[in-house]
Amino acid sequence: MKKIASFLIVALLITQFSACKKKEASTLPNLHLDYFPLEQGRYAIYDAQEIYHDDDSGIHDTTNFLLKTVIGEIYVDNLGRNGREFERYKSYDGGTTWQQTDIWATFSNNLQSELVEENQRIVKLIFAPTKSKEWDINSYNSYAPQMAFYENIHAPFFINGNGFDSTVTVVQADFFSLVDYQKQHEVYAKKVGLVEKYYKDLVIENFDTLQPKTGREIFYRLIDFGIE
Repeated sequence: MKKIASFLIVALLITQFSACKKKEASTLPNLHLDYFPLEQGRYAIYDAQEIYHDDDSGIHDTTNFLLKTVIGEIYVDNLGRNGREFERYKSYDGGTTWQQTDIWATFSNNLQSELVEENQRIVKLIFAPTKSKEWDINSYNSYAPQMAFYENIHAPFFINGNGFDSTVTVVQADFFSLVDYQKQHEVYAKKVGLVEKYYKDLVIENFDTLQPKTGREIFYRLIDFGIE
């Protein structure tokens, strides 16, 4: 009888421990890390446009192309962190031929996701996305501080015939004055990553955003994605 009682007590303790572990696992927060997926071979293709303005030189130059990004092999930075190569290709003939233009690096953990662009580390996302979160995207580089925040969290988004059930919008700049116009945001979709980039950093005159004096405009709109 003592052996049976001891066995029942042990079994009860194991059951209670297992139940506690399941409850603990079920209450872990969802950080929504899949807004920045880094599976090797994952690619995205964008309809891209870049515009350069220099009114004093009579230059308002527009370039249209396709941009393809691919998550590459494991990359270890000088801090010993494991990330991924971030390959960039451009096509000026509708995708018939591609030319590799850059190999950047990207990192992601339970706190944030980063992209190293031209040796400058940019904090793209902070996890988990909430309306209260705000961060300096340039906190690890030499650029001036630039605060970002979330809008349209877990909202549906449609672009170029593609529909996504859950996206977040990262607002990186929204400033308008007599002589400056800065409007920048990026949209990320779950299990896809970046689906839209909207970037305007312009010097203007008399609040006129349609006739910029100097500056750049960059627009990416996703048209295809998958895993190679």
